[in-house]
Amino acid sequence: MSVENTCRCPWLDTTKPDYVKYHDEEWGVPSHDDKVMFEFLVLESAQAGLSWYTILKKRDGYRKLFANFDVNKVAKYTSEDVERLMQDASIIRNRLKIEAAINNAKRFIEIQNEYGSFCKFIWSYVDNKTIVNSIDTIDDYVATSPISDQLAKDMKKRGFKFLGSTTLYSHLQATGLINDHLNDCYRKHEVKAVVGNKHD
Repeated sequence: MSVENTCRCPWLDTTKPDYVKYHDEEWGVPSHDDKVMFEFLVLESAQAGLSWYTILKKRDGYRKLFANFDVNKVAKYTSEDVERLMQDASIIRNRLKIEAAINNAKRFIEIQNEYGSFCKFIWSYVDNKTIVNSIDTIDDYVATSPISDQLAKDMKKRGFKFLGSTTLYSHLQATGLINDHLNDCYRKHEVKAVVGNKHD
């Protein structure tokens, strides 16, 4: 179907084709793939204080420098790797954020070992079923929820960094645990029809 003149979410800058592609193909699609989960945790922890579009433009740089988001490889990064990444302008050169991504890879693996997969852990927060919110206008969007608050508290206790409630709410939206597409957005019901590919 042609989606040129289709209604989309109000936060989206439709003048940016790559942003539109992200909204139309990825945002809110339920994921049961740990690699996808780790990718978004890395990108979202890097976003703190910046726009999501800024991070999206550097996604290929992150993919290259973070071993195609192979959590086991990133968890083994050393201080030398941190220095190497700090010299590369294809990502956000913030030492604390880079070190947090490496730390979070180690914590991510600990959860995988405990639960069998990170997805089993995080999906348990929504009872393994996508929460579908009613969004009529941009004013209906929230930055956090009781679920993201609890998840942030749990993950902080487990040693994760740069992943507060606001960041994790964005993560839940992006990976489809929460469907926050506008009610009139053409993707609202398309996303509801996607169960996600399970990789247990």
